Amino acid sequence: MAETSLLLLVAGIIAIGVLAQIVATRLRTPSIIFYIAAGLVLGEPGLEIVTVDTFGIVGLQTIVGLAVAIIVFEGAFHLRVERIREAPAAAIRLVTLGAVIALVGTAVTVRFAFDVTWNLSFTIGALLVATGPTVVTPILAVVPVRDRVAAALETEGIVNDVTAAVMAIVFFKTVNPEAVAEGFVSAFLRRMGVGLLVGVMVAAIVYYLLRYVDLSPGDAPRNARLLAFAGALVAYAVANSQATEAGVAAAAVAGFLLGNADIPYEDDIEDFKGDITLIVLSFVFIALAALLDVAALREVGIPGLVVVAVMALVLRPILVFLSTVGDRFTRQERAFMSFMGPRGIIPASVATLFAVELQAAAEELNEPILVEHANILLGTVFLAILLTAVFQGGLARYVAERLDVIPMRTIIVGGGKVGRALAERLEDRGENVVIVEEREDVVESARNAGFTVHHGDGTDTEVLQSAGAENAKVVAAATGDDDANLLVAQLANSKFDIERIIARANNPDNVEAFEDLGVSTISSAMATAWAIDNQIERPAIANWMTDVGRTGDVQEIEVTNAEVAGVPISELGPQLPDACIVALVTRDGQTEVPTADMMLELGDTVTLLGRRQSVRDGMAMINPEND
Repeated sequence: MAETSLLLLVAGIIAIGVLAQIVATRLRTPSIIFYIAAGLVLGEPGLEIVTVDTFGIVGLQTIVGLAVAIIVFEGAFHLRVERIREAPAAAIRLVTLGAVIALVGTAVTVRFAFDVTWNLSFTIGALLVATGPTVVTPILAVVPVRDRVAAALETEGIVNDVTAAVMAIVFFKTVNPEAVAEGFVSAFLRRMGVGLLVGVMVAAIVYYLLRYVDLSPGDAPRNARLLAFAGALVAYAVANSQATEAGVAAAAVAGFLLGNADIPYEDDIEDFKGDITLIVLSFVFIALAALLDVAALREVGIPGLVVVAVMALVLRPILVFLSTVGDRFTRQERAFMSFMGPRGIIPASVATLFAVELQAAAEELNEPILVEHANILLGTVFLAILLTAVFQGGLARYVAERLDVIPMRTIIVGGGKVGRALAERLEDRGENVVIVEEREDVVESARNAGFTVHHGDGTDTEVLQSAGAENAKVVAAATGDDDANLLVAQLANSKFDIERIIARANNPDNVEAFEDLGVSTISSAMATAWAIDNQIERPAIANWMTDVGRTGDVQEIEVTNAEVAGVPISELGPQLPDACIVALVTRDGQTEVPTADMMLELGDTVTLLGRRQSVRDGMAMINPEND
């Protein structure tokens, strides 16, 4: 009967987790919010459907450990080297300088807020360093920020998950009286070293099996998925058997190496591990939240709120702004990154295990103070997870829109000279550009030039989708093959909700076929003829337009400032920055050169022409939300 009840409970938790994921996807909010809410209900006093005795301490440690292995492996598997290159300096500083600021700052706050020992303070501080990918990645899925912002946040989450877990276990040994004393530096380095060694070995073995061993042609994709899955568990278990929490580092290293290696069936492995991770994540989060005594949250009270407030509103902005100094991030992007610091599965799982161990030690040694320490540790960590997940996750899209950090994503299919020249001009204006290219040598060349490149065939629906077509506003088909460009235009038009599709027609005879699709078409032959004609008849404007984006600029912007509406052009001109003029006004689909008496209206589109910075300042004046 007990076995049947446990089976029903496990199945029920998984079902609740799947439903929570579906609801979260529909509402475009992080699923962790629903996981924690479901867990709190299951563990509610009076119900207590899930308790420590449900799985037992050893069983709970094993379940959580293997779940963490899968989650960390999957996150690291998706962390590509080329993605880290989007913001290498910022990513490195976030996981070094930023982690130190978060650790020390949080520990000091805990020390004075609760008046507890430095050992416990640094244990909590280490746990709250982690901004896990299990929360960050789902948020970024619904808030499509620039790749450099996403790359920095995702790298920070994955790396800090590992270092935070290892640091926390080392600090915890000084809190738990039943633990064996060990030097901090030696303990940290030993665990990281074991994790690195085991992770490399497991990755090498799995790589060899995938590349050079016959996996049975008919079952090869399935066997590849199972090999990767087994590799994550083996890496974690072997490393953990040598040093507690070294398994987290081993799973991360193995996942990162395999994710960046040229392995077969990579897409199958990604899809499989993604589904497994969702199930495991929902199960563990709900189970851990059920073990949380709501009284522990109430017990931390005001001091706990102070810790979370300092961590999120003081330390996070400081570490982000210091870590992004001198990089390409705008002020608004840095502000958004300061807002984005949600805590996830690693602090929840490790804190729960720590609390269980402290409570067991308290009973054995008859030390009531250990129960108090366990409640402070667990209550503070879960309070931080709850508040950051709810407020930062729930408000992420609103904050991103207010800060205007969701750029217009443009997908350019074709990484040749035309595609790269277009990408350079668009990126210079601050737009988020992804080049899709199939030729490996062109991909490497474009990446070395600093462009974001998605390797694949742009005429494939799945390739376009993985490049971000669902969030794109513009798709430009710029290959040298008209058939490919036409197919790209058809896919963008029929499969994705793209506001504007532009295609390059290499053969002028094909222009009509493109235009029949409602696609804006640029004929290479005609464009060249226009350029030559401009050089002959209008050399000054032709030369100036060629240099747009360097010294001068031309931009279109919608009028949203009520103070500008109703003002005649003759009065608006002197209010604009020097070297910036209103060249055109578009209203109701009609574009004309404005007269001095013409008054702007809300909703008009204004074309500004002038020096680069002057045009940018003029855009901010006419459309303040664009600043």
